[in-house]
Amino acid sequence: MKSLLRLLVRFFYRFEAHGTEVLATPGPVLLLPNHTSWLDWLFLAVLLDDDWRFVTSSTTAETSWVHKKMMVNGRTFPVDTASPYAVKRMAEHLAGGGRLVLFAEGRISLTGSLMKLFDGTGFLVHKTGAKVITVYLRGANRLPWVRHKGWTRWFPTVTAHFSEVLTAPGLPPGTANAHARQMRTSWLRDAMVRQQFETEMTFGPRTVLAAVAETAGNVPGKIALEDFTSTGLTYRRLMVGTDVLASEWKRRWPGDDGANVGVLLPNINGTPVVVLSLWAAGKVPALLNFSTGIPVMLQCAQLAGLKQVITSRAFAEKAKLKLEPLAQAGIELVYLEDVRTGIPAATKLAKLAKHTFACGSGFASGPATRAGRAAIAVVLFTSGSEGVPKGVALSHANLLANIRQLTATMDLTDDDRFFNAMPLFHSFGLTGCTLYPLVRGLYTFLYPSPLHYRMVPAVVYDRACTIMLGTNTFLNGYARKAHPYDFNSLKYLVAGAEKVQTATADIWARKFGVRLLEGYGATECSPVITLNTRVDVQFGSVGRFLPGIGWRLEPVEGVAEGGRLFVRGPNIMEGYLNPGPDAEFKELGGWYDTGDMVRVDADGYVTILGRLKRFAKVSGEMVSLTAVEDALAGAFPRHGQRCEVAVVAVPDEDKGEKLVAFTNEPELTIDDLRQAIKAKGLTNLCVPREIRAVREIPKLGTGKVNHRALMEANG
Repeated sequence: MKSLLRLLVRFFYRFEAHGTEVLATPGPVLLLPNHTSWLDWLFLAVLLDDDWRFVTSSTTAETSWVHKKMMVNGRTFPVDTASPYAVKRMAEHLAGGGRLVLFAEGRISLTGSLMKLFDGTGFLVHKTGAKVITVYLRGANRLPWVRHKGWTRWFPTVTAHFSEVLTAPGLPPGTANAHARQMRTSWLRDAMVRQQFETEMTFGPRTVLAAVAETAGNVPGKIALEDFTSTGLTYRRLMVGTDVLASEWKRRWPGDDGANVGVLLPNINGTPVVVLSLWAAGKVPALLNFSTGIPVMLQCAQLAGLKQVITSRAFAEKAKLKLEPLAQAGIELVYLEDVRTGIPAATKLAKLAKHTFACGSGFASGPATRAGRAAIAVVLFTSGSEGVPKGVALSHANLLANIRQLTATMDLTDDDRFFNAMPLFHSFGLTGCTLYPLVRGLYTFLYPSPLHYRMVPAVVYDRACTIMLGTNTFLNGYARKAHPYDFNSLKYLVAGAEKVQTATADIWARKFGVRLLEGYGATECSPVITLNTRVDVQFGSVGRFLPGIGWRLEPVEGVAEGGRLFVRGPNIMEGYLNPGPDAEFKELGGWYDTGDMVRVDADGYVTILGRLKRFAKVSGEMVSLTAVEDALAGAFPRHGQRCEVAVVAVPDEDKGEKLVAFTNEPELTIDDLRQAIKAKGLTNLCVPREIRAVREIPKLGTGKVNHRALMEANG
């Protein structure tokens, strides 16, 4: 029977197993698979020796004679899941050298992704010291016999990928049983998430373009993108547009694979199409930040060696961008309006016919794919909040790693709908809000500006979006203007790019009933490094490290708590375009210096203490300017929610440095600041010695306070 079943799954599902040598490990051992379909047991049963036993529910077995026949036999270990002795029986079996297969989620996934693990699994490992093997059943979530509502196929390809034998790490002396159980369960889930991530990196498409094309082949008629013109772009049309534009770029710029081409466009459907088409043509898109002004854009263009910039006349006119300096510098301005009118209708029809019969398959190979994962995929520029912007070169492997880290960590469904008002020149908007949903096969609404505080809530409501990402500044603005019902559809609200203020999280919870999840990242990291999720969340922290990311803390003189964070992993950039910073990065041997001071607790949650450059030395003590700004944020309700305070440090003859507060509320006094800081438990050294009123606090395009511009404008 086993041989027959093995033959059937190989024939119908092209079933293969990888790493099966670990199945010879003697007991006690626990095998933990993800659980996405009714047939998961079958793909494992054809591989396991007869002494392996599947843990089943004796209660569910009573549903029918079929259930009983399958769930109570010599290959199963039936337990009463409602009984407190169920785990004890399993522990006794393991302690006797047994080998068990346990679906630790306790149910078939409702999302197609990994759900929570029952802590009884952690208790088993803690009490028995059993070895652990995780297995990722890749493709099983696309079988017809699932419980999620996403797309399925009668005969998808299914493969099994086994981890090495894992042994639980030691625990601190005196750890209580309840905490030990929780820590063991968390460790097991981390191992399963890591197994999924590593498998996808090994066996998934090699470039972002190929990954999007694969998705388009699975859901060609689904709406992929929609913008403020209410024009929906299906995955098939996305691939057609990509192919059409790629042909045009190849005609215009032949034989120049790997060249950087500038992209100066807002959040419209055409922007992702342009990025994908440049990849298909073997070019590297360099996304220019139009919020920085023409001089900085020109500086970035010259740094990237741009000869062409793709833009739009309508956009340039509406944004009042005077692009003549770029043209005068010898950069060719390519307007999309002209490109579109110059493409023959026959070419468009031919590409449409091609992708109707084989959507996306033509992008499985090409210049970007042949170059491999290490090929540079995109050039982004840092915010420049503390100096001249740096050009960051991210490879396809970097982007795919971050996308797959998010896929393994977040429990999204095929029905989830993204709202993206974050500009694509920012890594947050590019990877997290655009490429990730495109690879995942989700819908994304592209909105041109995050500053439309009244319009954004209305659009989220109208399009019933379930996922939204933003910064503290933008989210605070939406909360002030929105109706309490505008965000009723939101499932995931993720904040990053700047510190989330308690007042912002509170108003979203109280007014909309939405939990704000904070994350942390950097352009150099593609960008996400840590993230709170619905499974792993700790308010006040920025979450836990994504799978595959290594980290270390280096102590900093004068700062007693935490350390300077260094990270490395497959999502870390290839390097900088700037020679000096690139040499410094290469000297670290793959480690990226975030420049941030952080604290990591025993459960792995990261708390940002502030940027090292945002610490001041006052009377010999290190003071976090970020902590001071956090203490002052929302502390003056009598002045309204628009009251903002930014803090900088300037030289001082007596104390080394002193703090200066800038505010857009002229009635605010030093005494107000002192009381707010005292209420937060900070020392008197944290009180600014001077306060200056300004018309407005300057911001970057991402919503961060532009401290450099603030200092320059006010001496």
